[in-house]
Order: sequence, then C-alpha cells, then structure tokens
Amino acid sequence: MTDSALASEPAPGALEAHAARQDSRNRWLLSLPALLIIFLFASGPLFVMVIYSFLSPGDYGNVKWDFSTDGWVNVLLQRDIFDDTLMWADAHLSIFWRSLSLSLITTVLTLIFGVPTAWFIATQRPGKREFWLFLVTVPFWTNLLVRTIAIQELIRAEGVINNVLLALHIIDEPLQMMFTDFAIGFGMTYVYLPLMVLPVYAAVEKLDFRLVEAAYDLYASRWTAFRRVILPLIKPGIIAGSILVFIPCLGAYVTPRVLGGGKNLMFGNLIELQFGAGRNWPLGAALSLTLMAIVMVALIYYVRITSREEKKDV
Repeated sequence: MTDSALASEPAPGALEAHAARQDSRNRWLLSLPALLIIFLFASGPLFVMVIYSFLSPGDYGNVKWDFSTDGWVNVLLQRDIFDDTLMWADAHLSIFWRSLSLSLITTVLTLIFGVPTAWFIATQRPGKREFWLFLVTVPFWTNLLVRTIAIQELIRAEGVINNVLLALHIIDEPLQMMFTDFAIGFGMTYVYLPLMVLPVYAAVEKLDFRLVEAAYDLYASRWTAFRRVILPLIKPGIIAGSILVFIPCLGAYVTPRVLGGGKNLMFGNLIELQFGAGRNWPLGAALSLTLMAIVMVALIYYVRITSREEKKDV
C-alpha cells in the first residue's frame, strides 16, 4: 500500500468519533417526537401560566394584556381598599399554613402507620407478601372521589364512628368531625398511606436481617437495633415515601373540598377559587407557580439526600 493511500485513510480515533456523533444524532432524532410532546403538553401550559401571572385580571375572568406584577404581589400581600397601602394577605397566609401543617401532619401519620405495615409485609413468607401488597394497592383501583366519600361516611354525624361511640355510650351526642382540619388530615392519611408503604417496603425488603441479628448478639435492645441499624438502612425508603406523600398533599384538591366543605381551604382549593369564582387568573397562575416552586424545592432536597446516601454506600 502506497504512502498516499495510507494518508487518505481516516485514523481509528476519527472513525470512533464519527460513529459516536452519528449515534448521538440518531438518538436525538428518535427522541424528537417525545421531546415535542413534552414541550407542547408540559412546558407549553407552564409557559402560558408564566405569561398570565404577569398580566392584569379581566372583568369576567380571563386576562387583559396589560403588564402587571399584582398577581405575584397578591400571593402574600393585599392592598387596602381605602388608602391602597400594602398589608399581609392574612387569608392566603392562613391557607398556606394550613396546607403546610396538614401536609406535614399527614406525612408523619403515614410514616407512623406505614413503617410498621411495610415491616409486617416484608417479614412475611414470599408467598404471602404478594397478597398483602395486593391489599395495599387495592384502593388505587377506586377513584379518589369515591374513596373520599367513603371517608365521609365514616366520620359524618350519622356515620360509622359516631354510631359506634353512641352505642358504646362513650359520647352522648355525635362528634362534629366533618368540615374540620381533622377530617381533611384523616382523609389524606387514608388516601396517601399506600404511597408511604410501598417505598418503605422496597427498602425493608432489601434489608440484610443478619445485621439485625448481629446487633442483638451484641446485646442491643430492640429500640437500639432499630435506631442504629434498621433506620439508617431503610432511610432512603422513608425519605422517598415522605416526598411522595408530602407533595400531593400540598396540592390536594378533592379531599379538602369534600371533607373540608369549602370552608377549610388548602393550596389547591385557593388556586381553583381564583380561576373560578375569584376570576383572578393572574393570581391563580402566580399561586400555581408558587406551588410548583415549593414542589421543586422538595424534589431537589430529595435528590440531594439520595445522592449523598449513594456516595456513602460507594
């Protein structure tokens, strides 16, 4: 082979680089339909909300194409009707606090009930685990509204709980549980409990129980073994379950609407109110984006925690 022929042949590194570029180009072309769908149906509505949040509210809903930051200002502040001074929006702040507190309480309650449930399922024989997991996932087969109405039948004045307490002569008159924060928290705990059980179960199932036995051999008590051995190992499942419960609770709409009776509003109900009876679409858009920002902060925290745990494992 002549020197000119050798010089005309591409180097092996160039061939590999060309193949890599071609493969990357093909991957992008194959992903293009999915990327267009994501942009149109996910990023598109989000972009519309961003634009609406900087416009003026229309007289009968919709928006006026006049630039305004009142939508964002009114998230936390409101103008006095007499002298137009800004003051804290007490109604919004109380709704924010109710949403945050009920979401945290629901997360803690699902954690209290979910960890023992997941432990019970994971410690069963392999043949029985599928049956118990099946029972945990059965509620997902039913519409959320139907499940919420079922909770309503339990806690209403003529419901099961009051009837049982009256029959046992524990109370003299029915307890008022409906249309309270207790009803909302009770309903959300029932609705979102499976979202805590499943991730914790996945973590407990991978647990090496020989480590627990070793802790007992070293004279550790049950509480010490749980705190020093079990809890650190199932911590990723607990964090994942807490995020999966906390985020939907923040934006819950159906359960607070049915069990709260429209009086005990949460974040999702406030957003719906602005797009509906309030006819203040810019404020509704700003509230929606605020909720999304809170969710993003929670997800970023979860990603950082999980990545830190993975680095520890390595």
